[in-house]
Amino acid sequence: MIKRRDFIINSGLALGALAIAPSLAFTSKQKNIGIQLYTLRAAFSNDVKGVLEHVAKSGYKEVETYGYSSDKGFFGTSAKDFKKILADNGLKAPSGHYDFNSFIKDNNADFLKASIECANQLGSEYITVPYLDEKLRSDLDGFKRIAQKVNEVAVLCKQSGLKLAYHNHDFEFKKFGNLTGYDILLQETDKKLVDFELDIYWAVRSGNDPLQMFKANPGRFTMWHVKDMDKSKAEWNTEIGEGSINFKTIFTEAKLSGMQHFFVEQETNYSPTPADSIKTSFEYVSKHLL
Repeated sequence: MIKRRDFIINSGLALGALAIAPSLAFTSKQKNIGIQLYTLRAAFSNDVKGVLEHVAKSGYKEVETYGYSSDKGFFGTSAKDFKKILADNGLKAPSGHYDFNSFIKDNNADFLKASIECANQLGSEYITVPYLDEKLRSDLDGFKRIAQKVNEVAVLCKQSGLKLAYHNHDFEFKKFGNLTGYDILLQETDKKLVDFELDIYWAVRSGNDPLQMFKANPGRFTMWHVKDMDKSKAEWNTEIGEGSINFKTIFTEAKLSGMQHFFVEQETNYSPTPADSIKTSFEYVSKHLL
């Protein structure tokens, strides 16, 4: 039988451990660390297999794809061959960025269908809208049309066993009167069908607090881009833990946000190379955020 005194001591130790590493409180299952492959775009476009091997050796377990073409696959590697390279290296691709500008603008569903087929071949969970052409988002009516088209895509994704997510930059937070484009997207997309991939860097750089966003829309941010901001130049990225964004605090609210997957990303200011930077970021995330 456990004595009351021992119970109190053991409980205190447990609470102390959570105080030291509060991010562990959000889940009983440690998240796999993922990477957005755009981080390694210069090498990836020339050596898909080599980059995926390096990603796996650096400790990552998940990747988020980009750059898929219906005729060339991933820079000359078919979805089938890409899947095999992932499997050979113990990697999964739960999400991919696919271009939907043509569908939103011209209702052209050809690439959308090819993207859904590719995502299913890879065993992905999500198709993610990565970026919108400027002409599509010049006013609130533009964002309302985008929300409508995103809902349409989400229905098609669900019919194919996939989910849809929307990835932000900073332009979604531009004010049109009292509302932003992001407000419209959150309000006018179907909560049951459309999730959001929060790019934390762009949210912070545009003056938003991710914690407040989680509180206002709990459960909708099922994926994150974990991208740090350089301390001296906000327009630069840096390795995770080297910049000005407090990821420790953000990770404590992962459960509130609904986060299921996150992807390290770095687009600029590598130290000394992208291949080295992803190792530095992995070490920080694994030691300090999980």
